[in-house]
Amino acid sequence: MRILVATVGLAVLVASAAGCSEPDKTLQRDADAIHALGLVSAQARLVAEDGRQHVVTSGVADTRTKEPVPQDGRFRIASTGKTFVAVVALQLVGEGRLSLDDTVERWLPGVVQGNGNDGRQITVRQLLQHTSGIPDDFPDYATEEEFRRHRFDVYTPEQLVARAMNHEPGFPPGTAWRYSSTGYLLVDMIIERVTGRPWHVEVEQRILRPLGLTETTWPGLSPDVPRPHARGYHPFEPGAAPVDVTEQVVIDPEGAIISTTRDLNRFFRALFGGEVLRPAQLAEMTRTVPIGPELEQAMPGTRYGLGVFERPLPCGGTYWSHPGGGAGYVTDNGVTGDGRRSVVLSLTSVLGHTPEDFARQQAAIDTLVGNALCAKES
Repeated sequence: MRILVATVGLAVLVASAAGCSEPDKTLQRDADAIHALGLVSAQARLVAEDGRQHVVTSGVADTRTKEPVPQDGRFRIASTGKTFVAVVALQLVGEGRLSLDDTVERWLPGVVQGNGNDGRQITVRQLLQHTSGIPDDFPDYATEEEFRRHRFDVYTPEQLVARAMNHEPGFPPGTAWRYSSTGYLLVDMIIERVTGRPWHVEVEQRILRPLGLTETTWPGLSPDVPRPHARGYHPFEPGAAPVDVTEQVVIDPEGAIISTTRDLNRFFRALFGGEVLRPAQLAEMTRTVPIGPELEQAMPGTRYGLGVFERPLPCGGTYWSHPGGGAGYVTDNGVTGDGRRSVVLSLTSVLGHTPEDFARQQAAIDTLVGNALCAKES
């Protein structure tokens, strides 16, 4: 289902400007707190119910030149791309071309098999919901040397799925929850089988063009992020300075999508404002299950639907989001259930590699998102 959204001019209120409003001050304070933890930079954009935009930045775009962070900077959205893929799949469901109860085997015969993996027992719903049990086996860079040597390596989705099939499933399909990027690779492949076109072409034609998301692109095998942008960093060793990892070919296809805080706000507001999916499919997307215990520790009270997380708000109620992190960037976001208030945050680097690092980083992010969505305009 494709719906055109009218473009309107929106005033941008910058927190550093004289006489800034309370939302600006709070957003700036929370972005500064994230930067103070040790992340290289933060860029956040809040869009209020009346359409006013509040934009803040903290840190530097480049640790060498100390350039300021661009307020309209581009960044890799990592797993936030899963929401785009889920939307395309659900649009196909609404068109009667795909069913959430279809098995993987129906569309990709013989692809998911071996070591207890069985595509005959796994449904499209379970792939989208992370309840398939399919494991991940993505190449990773443990050291800066490995990154330098392999950052331009290319893997096809079929190769990545084959790597996963070397491992036993985490659990029988539908019996538990565990995040599986391989599951979304299979959804990408199913979209292509159903439509005859690659998933990223469907994303462009069904979402980007109708919504006017002109700053959102899929780079293919290009290792570059278009300007303007803050550079991406990654700390390979505990306590060591983060390494510039901006130039690389991203292994996870939808994780390579590049966007801006402006475009992602537009996307999530349109999605939950009912402009992207038919009501029946939006209802399926927002039907949630509990997440796994490992992630629950850092994100208490969180549930997962089809390509979106439902998270509790500190002021009561819940909001919807899909964070992502990788290839030098971290993004988080939140939108109210009616799509009227939203915030998107982009960070460069991470605190470290331990669960404690992730929990501290996520707590600071949650503070920013919660304050942004709970605030009342002055």
